[in-house]
Amino acid sequence: MRFLRFVVSFLLLGSSAIADGEKSGEFDYYVLALSWSANWCAIEGDAKQSPQCDAREDHGWVLHGLWPQYHQGWPAHCRTTEPNPSRRMTNEMADIMGTSGLSWYQWKKHGSCSGLSAPDYFALARKAYASINRPAVFRKLTKQVRLPASLIEEAFMKANPQLEQDMVTITCRDGYVQETRICLSKSLEPVPCGRDVIRDCTLKNALFDPIR
Repeated sequence: MRFLRFVVSFLLLGSSAIADGEKSGEFDYYVLALSWSANWCAIEGDAKQSPQCDAREDHGWVLHGLWPQYHQGWPAHCRTTEPNPSRRMTNEMADIMGTSGLSWYQWKKHGSCSGLSAPDYFALARKAYASINRPAVFRKLTKQVRLPASLIEEAFMKANPQLEQDMVTITCRDGYVQETRICLSKSLEPVPCGRDVIRDCTLKNALFDPIR
């Protein structure tokens, strides 16, 4: 049945196959998505007047999410009997996720597929975030730069010798470096990404904004 649902999703959505409403806990690995806050603010956060983009904040690489993933495609909005997180739980994730709203959204779309309770999912997400060294060099920028997106990947691999090239990928959007995505096992060990994840941004002059 799962295979049939996947085939239908694949035919409808192409290579970006999503399976909504799957049973919670049935997945192969995680994708840890780290977003460079200043770039996200330039792309859409400023227009939304997100508190994440307030000049008083000091966000660098923030946790976009910890996403259960199949070897091809991913589940979303899974069936789970676990209760939703309290407002206090989502507020407590804002220090690494930028806003409580993002942590709520990530639970509903992705955390519900983990097979974990909301407290355990957020604890695992925090542990995954802490397990990756975020290169300090990007915090030293004082002005916008243009650079090959591949340099971001190289910096992460240098700061995390356990990572190999097929375990990390860089995405871009609207000419900006958008995210660093790292593939992790259920026990948070680095693993090779699936073919639909490991699609590096090839921009040679991607925009990268300094922390505000």
